[in-house]
Amino acid sequence: MRPESGVRRRALGCLWAAAALALAGCATLPPQAALERVHSGRFAATTTLDDRRENSSGRFTLSVGGDRLVLDLSSPVGTTLARIDVGAHGATLRTADNGATRHGRDAEALALEVLGWPLPAAGIGDWIEGRPAPGRPSRATERDGAIAAIEQDGWTIEIAERFAAGSPRRIVISRPALGEAPAITLRLVLDEPVATAAR
Repeated sequence: MRPESGVRRRALGCLWAAAALALAGCATLPPQAALERVHSGRFAATTTLDDRRENSSGRFTLSVGGDRLVLDLSSPVGTTLARIDVGAHGATLRTADNGATRHGRDAEALALEVLGWPLPAAGIGDWIEGRPAPGRPSRATERDGAIAAIEQDGWTIEIAERFAAGSPRRIVISRPALGEAPAITLRLVLDEPVATAAR
């Protein structure tokens, strides 16, 4: 690990917890145009390495369309504080507290550069809908005729609860510690899809 990696990790904490980096009065990012599929809800992230444990929470909006994915992370009161934009151009991370922008070849590489450990960005657009990402090895476990758990890309995705219409409501995404990279547990509670709520 590069000497500065630990400093970056302590300074930045968890990318999912970018909300914790900014004060209530910070600037916000401009609105993001919705893509084909939009998911929103609450997140709680825990990273653990040896005896060090960090917890954070907030809200998220995940927009997916074609080969593009945009993830907005917000404070618990809804102020957008960070945006990850992934597409054919690579990945970009932009924060609202100081307007800093970082680029990487993909979200995992960007997270490794900034934090020293990866994020589940490559598969989350599919996992959040309760299915494995296509084109890569995976293992799925079913319960009552629906996927209950997925193992893919080193992550375990548990569909802990579904809405009455069948789409995931609560998802737990986890990965064990790898070397000096901490174990990660990400809990998502999704808002009810608009089409379902309107019925």
